[in-house]
Amino acid sequence: MIYELRGATKNYGNGGGVVRAVHDVNLSIDEGELVVVAGPSGSGKTTLLQLLGALDRASSGEVLFEGRDLAKTSDSDLTELRLGTIGFVFQQFNLIPTLTAVQNVEVALAPSRPSAAARHERATSLLESVGLAHRRDHLPSQLSGGEQQRIAIARALANAPRVVLADEPTGNLDTETGDEIVELLASLASEGKQTVIIVTHDVGVAKRAPRVVRMRDGQLLQA
Repeated sequence: MIYELRGATKNYGNGGGVVRAVHDVNLSIDEGELVVVAGPSGSGKTTLLQLLGALDRASSGEVLFEGRDLAKTSDSDLTELRLGTIGFVFQQFNLIPTLTAVQNVEVALAPSRPSAAARHERATSLLESVGLAHRRDHLPSQLSGGEQQRIAIARALANAPRVVLADEPTGNLDTETGDEIVELLASLASEGKQTVIIVTHDVGVAKRAPRVVRMRDGQLLQA
């Protein structure tokens, strides 16, 4: 088991203005598992992903990563966890427009301070793994939405994370391209043995996953 949530709750605001974005969630996720968290906008699924990604802390309850309570982990250790263990993929590709595809991937490698040659070699290899080595010298503006998302996935894999968290990764893509991205993410779990968690409101994406958990009003409907 890589994640275990016990009564995890995340509130925003105070007094009469408290919003329960996530409420009393109990969930376990095994290492190497592909899980889709599905639900409408405002259901709390993105907040849940932020808790899993150590981007935010639970207001109450526990979010355990390999038995470690993330709410009680220091900021520096959480930063190290995000840099070395977790890769993030977002709906907005968040590529740097003035950098080429390979340079966008190299940026994610900078904190580990490899040599320029090693950084370039690793980035090129990652682009090849997502089928885009031939586009490595193109700017984001010269690439399709699907190609930009593939680069974003390559960037997320830069530091060989054991967990990949994807927030609406097909939201800006057409159905066919979105299917290709979901297939690519699924292959990370089946072939790369990485834990992959996809948040989506897309029913089609949910149908492709071996395990789907559904959220509504901050609560888990099915685990």
